[in-house]
Amino acid sequence: MKRDGAGARRLTAGLVVIAASAVVVVGAATPAAAHITITPSTTAAGAYAVLEASVPHGCAGSSTTAITIQIPEQISSVTPTRNALWEVDTTMETLDPAVTDSHGRQITERVASVTYRTGTPLPEGYRDVLELSLRLPDLAGETLVFPTIQTCEQGEAAWIEVPADGQDADELELPAPAFVLTAADGDGHHAASAVDADQAALTAPSGAAGESADVWTVAALVAGLVGVALGATALVLQRRRT
Repeated sequence: MKRDGAGARRLTAGLVVIAASAVVVVGAATPAAAHITITPSTTAAGAYAVLEASVPHGCAGSSTTAITIQIPEQISSVTPTRNALWEVDTTMETLDPAVTDSHGRQITERVASVTYRTGTPLPEGYRDVLELSLRLPDLAGETLVFPTIQTCEQGEAAWIEVPADGQDADELELPAPAFVLTAADGDGHHAASAVDADQAALTAPSGAAGESADVWTVAALVAGLVGVALGATALVLQRRRT
C-alpha cells in the first residue's frame, strides 16, 4: 500500500519536531546493546544490498505493533521484503527534478518511508528482522541514517538521535540506525553482493559456470554416441549368430 508525498512530508516534519523536543521514548531508557539496528549485506558504495532491520524488544515492556523506517534521500528505490506476520505500507514522495537510475530509467518518485504493521504484536523478550532491498548510493565515506519509529501497544520509541561530531552512537539513548558507505571495488563498478550473485546466476550465459556446463554437455553427448554404437554392434553380432 502506497501513500502520497504529503504523508512523507508529515512524517519528516514529525521526526524533526520529536528530535527538537527530545521526546524520544515513553518509558525507561533502553540499554545500548538492545538498540534497533540496520545491518547491510554490503556497505560498498554503488552496490546492491539487503538491509536487515533488527527489532530486539518492545517499548519499556510493551509489545511492538509497527515499525516505520525513513529512507535517506540519497536512495531513490527500495523493495521491502514481505514478512508473514507483518503488512507493509510505503509512503511515496515526488522527485523534483527526476533522477536516472542504474538502468537509464527516469525516476519521478521514491519511497520516503516503509512501515511494517502487525495485528499480532511482537512480544517483549522476542525479536524479529525486517528486510529492505535497494541499491546503495555511490557516495563512499557518507553515513546513511535511517530514523525509525517503533510503535507499541503502550507508547512508542523514536530511534532518531544522531551523534554529534566525535560522539559515540552508543552514548545516545535512542540512536537512529546508520552505517557508513565504504569504497567500491577497484574495477570502478559497484561491489558484488548476494543480490548481484543471484542476478548473475540467472542472467550470465557464459563464464566459468557456462564453460563447465558446456564441457559436461559434450561429454554426455559423446558417451551417448558410444553407447549407441556399442548397442548397434551387439545387435549385428546377435543377428549373425542366429
